[in-house]
Amino acid sequence: MTRSRARGDAGQVFPIYITVVGGLLFLAFAYLAVGQAAVNRNGAQTAADAAALAAAQETRDGLAGLWVQDVRDPAKWQDIFQGEGLGLADPCWRAHELAAQNDATVDDCDPDGMRFRVTVQANKTAGDSVIPATSTTKAHADAVAVIEPLCTFELPGEDAEEDVLPKLTCEAGDGKTDWELDPDDLGDLPGPEDLFDVHLAD
Repeated sequence: MTRSRARGDAGQVFPIYITVVGGLLFLAFAYLAVGQAAVNRNGAQTAADAAALAAAQETRDGLAGLWVQDVRDPAKWQDIFQGEGLGLADPCWRAHELAAQNDATVDDCDPDGMRFRVTVQANKTAGDSVIPATSTTKAHADAVAVIEPLCTFELPGEDAEEDVLPKLTCEAGDGKTDWELDPDDLGDLPGPEDLFDVHLAD
C-alpha cells in the first residue's frame, strides 16, 4: 500500500516539475529576447547619434569654408556664424552614410538652420525568440545635433582702416583664444573646430 502510494505521488509530481521547468525556460528565453531587443535599440540610437552629428559636422565644415572664403569681408561674418541664408548643400547625405556604417537606414533627416534631427531604423530585427514581435520589429531611434558658434568679434568703426580685420575671440576648452588676423598674412586661421562646436542636444 505504501509503495503504491509513493509511486502515485511521484507520478503526480512529475507533470508539475515539467510545467515548472518549462515555465522557467520560457522566462529565460523571454529575458533573452528582451535583452536582444534592448541591444537592437541601443544600436539604432548609436546610428541616429552618429548620423545627426555627421550632418551637423558637414554643415559646420561648410560654414568654416565660407568664413575662410569671406575672411576679408567682416560684414559677412555674422551671417556665417549664425548659419543664415547661405545656401549650403544639403548635409543629409552624410547622415545616410553614417547610418549605413552603423547598420541602419535614415527614415528622416531634417536640417533646420543650425539644428539637425535624424530618425533611423535598424536594418535587422532582434531575431527569432519566444516573443513573436521581436522577429519582425526593427528598432527606431532619433537624435538631434546642434552647431554653436564659438567666436565673437566687433566690427571696426567707420573711421577704421579698410584693411583692418576684427579680432576673433573664440572659446577654447576652459579659456578663450584671441585670433589677431592679418589680411596680408592669412596663413594661420582657426579651423572648423575652433569656430564652431557640434554636439548632441540634451
